[in-house]
Amino acid sequence: MNVKTSAKVKTQVKTLGDAASGAIEKYFRKSVAHEAEVIKDKDAEELHQMRVGLRRLRSAVTGFAPVLDWPKEASERKIGKVGRILGTLRDLDVMLESLQNRYYPNLPADEQEVLDKALLNLLKQRQRALKGVRAILEHKSYESLKQSIEDWLEKPKFQAIEHLPIAEVLPDLLLPQVSEFFLHPAWLLGTEYKDGKVKVADDLNAEAVEEKLAAEGTILHDLRKQAKRVRYLMNLFGDFYSETYEVYVEDVKAIQECLGDIQDSEVLGEFLTEFVDRDLKKELPKLAGLLAENRYAAWQKWQILQRRYLSSEIRQGFRSALIHPVVEDAANGKLPQES
Repeated sequence: MNVKTSAKVKTQVKTLGDAASGAIEKYFRKSVAHEAEVIKDKDAEELHQMRVGLRRLRSAVTGFAPVLDWPKEASERKIGKVGRILGTLRDLDVMLESLQNRYYPNLPADEQEVLDKALLNLLKQRQRALKGVRAILEHKSYESLKQSIEDWLEKPKFQAIEHLPIAEVLPDLLLPQVSEFFLHPAWLLGTEYKDGKVKVADDLNAEAVEEKLAAEGTILHDLRKQAKRVRYLMNLFGDFYSETYEVYVEDVKAIQECLGDIQDSEVLGEFLTEFVDRDLKKELPKLAGLLAENRYAAWQKWQILQRRYLSSEIRQGFRSALIHPVVEDAANGKLPQES
């Protein structure tokens, strides 16, 4: 371990309570900072940043639940409800951007005409979703949620384990979520068990992948959500670990993103199929082909990560990184030595 990584370690080791209140305040402030601009609806990035802030706030409340004496008015469920309403609008923005900029320019004129009508439909949906966002952000329940968090930050309340050094409990906070991630059945999608080993199928063509996604694609979407939870939880504690830890965080991010590409493409396909009310391949053959190509490319990226994380060595390395915070050395009055 080198000296560079030790620069991240605080000289004063935080307690579990310190870390919890610091994370909650950081992401709460990040969320509300974008609120006024989200209501104005001038820049889609403001909505994205507020949604990310809420997700991370929710992750902090969930991740630190064992130490928190947390107000019911700001429960994880209530934070999630606001996030989902913002998410509906954000998802429509992503669909609009993707159809307009990624696909539309590559389509023949007749398919562009159909897509013009679909885009108008999405814009109408967006207007309804925007009304929903403005309504929730101006509702008394949201004001109550914010005020309860403000009151808690003014005078944080914790469970008895508040004073435990963070280094002693970090593995206990992280390992349960990571274990759930590792045990997810989606890791076995498109594999076979042969000679006592799980082997990722190398011979699936685009058509076979389409069939598999149609039959079992929801399981990948569920893994994506678990990856997101793990990533946001791990992001809370980056300051307490070495660069090896950050490599695993980036892996989880890559898994989330490639599975997200598959999901986004499937959602677009479902919307367009419902809109044209016909077989998409017949009504919009070029667009249907492009969507399938992008799904197959994302599937191939997923298989690389799938092989990596079906390796017992990789999983054990991941667990080992969680068990050994760099801050543990600082707690003992020592800094990591250059290797």
